Amino acid sequence: MAYQTELPAGSHWSLIMRKGTALTLTDINGGVNAAALFYNPENLLERYNAPDTLKCQHTFRLTTGHCLYSDMGRIFCGIEQDTFGWHETVCGSSNAAQIAEQFGVLDYQQAHNERHQNGYDSFLIELAKYGLGKRDMAANINFFAKVTASDEGDLTLEQQGLAGASVTLRFAMDTLVILHTCPHPLNTANAYPRQVLGIQLDATRQPLPEICLQREENCRGLHNNELYILTEGACGC
Repeated sequence: MAYQTELPAGSHWSLIMRKGTALTLTDINGGVNAAALFYNPENLLERYNAPDTLKCQHTFRLTTGHCLYSDMGRIFCGIEQDTFGWHETVCGSSNAAQIAEQFGVLDYQQAHNERHQNGYDSFLIELAKYGLGKRDMAANINFFAKVTASDEGDLTLEQQGLAGASVTLRFAMDTLVILHTCPHPLNTANAYPRQVLGIQLDATRQPLPEICLQREENCRGLHNNELYILTEGACGC
C-alpha cells in the first residue's frame, strides 16, 4: 500500500490517480457518506457522467464490475471490489440551506473541525484548487449509500454505510478525484453525522479487472480510452 489516511466527517479532499493505480475507500465505523466527482486532469472539461454510467450498464446502483464513465464515453475507473454492494449516483450533494435547516448553523469560527459543512460547498472548495467552479459541478456518486425508489418515484436512503465495508476503484486513465464526507442529502439524522472515511492508495499499476469487462458497453468504453491514449499521449502512458 503506497499511502493511507483518514478523512474526518464534513471534510473534503482531492488528488490525481494515475492510470492503473487503485483507490480504496473504507467505512471505518459505519454510517459514512463518501461523495465523489471525477475529471480528466489533462482536459478538465471532461468529467464524470452519471446518466451514461447508469444507462449503458442497465443499472440503478453501482457495485463490483461497474465502470464509471466520463461525458466523452471513456472509462475513468472500474469498481474492482465492493463489500457494501450499493452506491448511488442520482441524489446529488447536500447544500448549505439544507444542512442549516436540519442540523443548525455551525461554522468554522464557532466550532472549527466540528462545523456543519455541506457537500456542495465542499466540492466547490476542492474544485477551485484546479481552476474549476460552479459551472463545472456534475452529478456525483455517493459511496456507501443505498437509495431505493418507490412505485411513485420517491427516493429513500435505506442504508448509510456499514462498519468495515470497502470499495476499490481501479483507474483506466489519469483521473482527478474530488471527495467529501458531508451528509447524504436524504440523511434524516437529527445530529450531524461524524463518521470517518478510510482512504488507501495502491500505486501498483494493473489493468481493469475482467469483471469490469463482461459487458460489451464497457469493452467499447475501454477502446475509447485506448484511442485517446494513442492519439493524445495522455493518461500517464
